[in-house]
Amino acid sequence: MVKYGILIISHGSRSQKWVRLVDEAVQAMRVPAGLPVISSYLEIVEGRLIQDGIDELEGQGVTDIVVIPLFVSSGSTHMDEISYALGVKPSPQLPTEMEPFRLSARIHLAEPIDDDSVIAEIVYEKLRPLSERPGEEIVLLVGHGSVEKGFHHAWRQGLEKLAARVQELGGFAGADGVMLLPDQVKWKLKLWSRRLPGCTVLVAPLFLSEGYFTGQVIPERFAGYAYRYNGQSLLPHPGVSLWMERQVNRMLERCGYKA
Repeated sequence: MVKYGILIISHGSRSQKWVRLVDEAVQAMRVPAGLPVISSYLEIVEGRLIQDGIDELEGQGVTDIVVIPLFVSSGSTHMDEISYALGVKPSPQLPTEMEPFRLSARIHLAEPIDDDSVIAEIVYEKLRPLSERPGEEIVLLVGHGSVEKGFHHAWRQGLEKLAARVQELGGFAGADGVMLLPDQVKWKLKLWSRRLPGCTVLVAPLFLSEGYFTGQVIPERFAGYAYRYNGQSLLPHPGVSLWMERQVNRMLERCGYKA
């Protein structure tokens, strides 16, 4: 007998607030009745790691696990190692210390956020209070990024497409994606100062929850430049739960699930 279950995977943090915000978003999801949902973490959160989540679902008789990676980009190296460890791909693209998970259930792995329209709406809603004259403003959407070949391209593509969605929503003069790794802040600022001189720069962080990157790294990278920034991450926002719901429904439909 086939039984489906949902496994949400996010990075994990030593911050209890970070974990709480993710858990609350997962708990707010609306999924078909009878489907167990487990929130798990890549690291740090002891007793709630990915293997713990798999064990709990299989202990409930789950034969098919729909995995929702709560990560910002397909370019995340964590997506590479998680896909390998779940048996979705035969080998990782980059070396990893992660071992294949112990599992008997079939895995159905969804895509991460990338340029999803729901997430664009969240970014715009968080950014909107900073905007005064959209036609004279440039949005720089800042993500972690990667220097690894292939992964860098995926990060860039996702950031640029998401920035374009935000630009359309707000009617901004321009929008672009900016990575922290490699550090693109200075040259992107110079690029846009030439393209659209005199425009105000609005900075939007593309991070799941507020913390070290939103509170320290981004302000440090933009120090000495004129910009507006409120440091608001994707969470908390009901749209994150909606995004996960949509991912679950898409995967279930793809699997031929019938309630």
